[in-house]
Amino acid sequence: MANQYPGTPPEQPPGQPGPNPYATPPGGPYAEGAYGYPAAPVYGYPQPQPAFGAPLLTLGDIAVNGDTIVSPAGSMPLRGAVWTATDMSRTEERIPPHAIVLAILFFLLCFVGLLFLLMKERVTTGFVQVGVNSGGRHHSTMIPVQSRDQVVYVLNQVSYAQSISV
Repeated sequence: MANQYPGTPPEQPPGQPGPNPYATPPGGPYAEGAYGYPAAPVYGYPQPQPAFGAPLLTLGDIAVNGDTIVSPAGSMPLRGAVWTATDMSRTEERIPPHAIVLAILFFLLCFVGLLFLLMKERVTTGFVQVGVNSGGRHHSTMIPVQSRDQVVYVLNQVSYAQSISV
């Protein structure tokens, strides 16, 4: 195997024209962008910049930026996107533990403590599944919710996404 780093470059014979392979390229060492360095800026015309900004809407790992939907499945066009939302949460109504303790403590006072058993609390657990289909791609995400207000908020966000994708 030949030596990969031969040391100093060989001298060019005087009768043989040709560029030195070890010479610095014209325009500077980083003119064309090499080894992690960006290409040298071209002066005269402004370079187009990608449109980065705050997203209009974010649902889990789905974001809407301008006219594009960005998801882990890839970028999709916003126009003509089909949005779906499925409420997979459940709400339970139960007697809270502190009401049971107060009912036992105040049971001795003429059964007044039994009124504490009328106390109820609502607990919502579960997910709202949001899906988007556009440009031949599909992505769905599960958004955890802990209250009915969060469920309504996510469903309103999906409704807004449907209205801007027409």
